[in-house]
Amino acid sequence: MIDIDHFEKSLQVLNQGGTILFPTDTIWGIGCDATNALAVDKVYSLKKRDKQKPLIVLASDIGMIKQYVMQVHPKLETLLEYHTRPITIIYDHEKGLPTNVISKDNTIGIRIPQDNFCRELIRSFGKPIVATSANISNEAFPKNFGEITSNVLQKVDFTIPYRQNDTNFLPPSAIVRLSPNEELIFLRK
Repeated sequence: MIDIDHFEKSLQVLNQGGTILFPTDTIWGIGCDATNALAVDKVYSLKKRDKQKPLIVLASDIGMIKQYVMQVHPKLETLLEYHTRPITIIYDHEKGLPTNVISKDNTIGIRIPQDNFCRELIRSFGKPIVATSANISNEAFPKNFGEITSNVLQKVDFTIPYRQNDTNFLPPSAIVRLSPNEELIFLRK
């Protein structure tokens, strides 16, 4: 497990608008304060990512999601409660997030990580965290910490020294959206 000093350092970097490299419930990610537009810009710059491509946001629980979207449909709450695989849900009509986190169609992808460390980091931070794969855009995403390139390692403000020896590959999350007629549409299974 991560020691308290490294955990506190992670929170300090997030609070100062910095970027972190951290293990999620799927793959290693680059993260920052999802409510800080300047921090989000740093992530786009680091990844050399087109700003038209939205970023996924991680929340600690359904209560946190409800602070940042207009409505969480009961079907989505049920899905979050019982789905066994990591799942990102596309929500309409966000609130309180900077425009550079939101898709041009006014949607936002949010996931509650199934990893206890990740959830505790977000819960302790008190705000959602951006999470995007730890790679430069258009390059393959790393399947474990050892595959993260020096370009990424050298540009983040802090790398969390936790689960760096894990070699298990966990696929990216499923992505789901609720249709206008309230049916679940799986955009990525």
